[in-house]
Amino acid sequence: MRSYLALLAPVLAAANPIGIIGGSDQPNAGEITIVSASASGNGCPQGTVTTDLSPDRKFITFGFDAFQVYTGPGTKPADKSKNCQLHLNLKYPGGFQFAVVESTYHGYAQLEPGVTGTFYSTYYFSQDAAATTTTRTSIDGGGVWVDGQVYTKQDLVPTASVIWSPCGASGILNVNNRIALTSSNATASGQISDDDATVAFTQQVHVSWQACK
Repeated sequence: MRSYLALLAPVLAAANPIGIIGGSDQPNAGEITIVSASASGNGCPQGTVTTDLSPDRKFITFGFDAFQVYTGPGTKPADKSKNCQLHLNLKYPGGFQFAVVESTYHGYAQLEPGVTGTFYSTYYFSQDAAATTTTRTSIDGGGVWVDGQVYTKQDLVPTASVIWSPCGASGILNVNNRIALTSSNATASGQISDDDATVAFTQQVHVSWQACK
């Protein structure tokens, strides 16, 4: 896993890189590509997201300007929860399936005592929207979080919860990310944001492969 400082080197400006990998006994990596991508949700409204697809179509970067949540005096209920769903149209060799198995997040949080930030990530394929898996991680305010800290969150999807893409040559992978703040202290403040070019909320998604049965 790269460190946060290493991520800053290319001046990534609030990014969400997603990569596709393979193995020697798996499909040729050159045959696995991202055809197109989009994002939707109140955390990434139209005009606030940028995308950068690599020339080999193996990686895509999403940049966000509005994926921020706040709580405390003067904030509205709608400020406390935002979501941004990524939609990836993927092309891969017929006869193989893949499954998301791991994702890593980096970002910035400032949380006073009594404030809790919770991160949800739900993965599913459009062809089988009922089959989903969701990860959840929370940060309790206070301590080092009072003055603000960069965070790293790593999701390991349990093997029993792994969802596989449809057999065939294409599939649409959706990753619904949501950040929510709750507070037991009405006067406490908190925020989780990616509004600074050097404090990115990033996600690296890795995939594994198996032959269709």
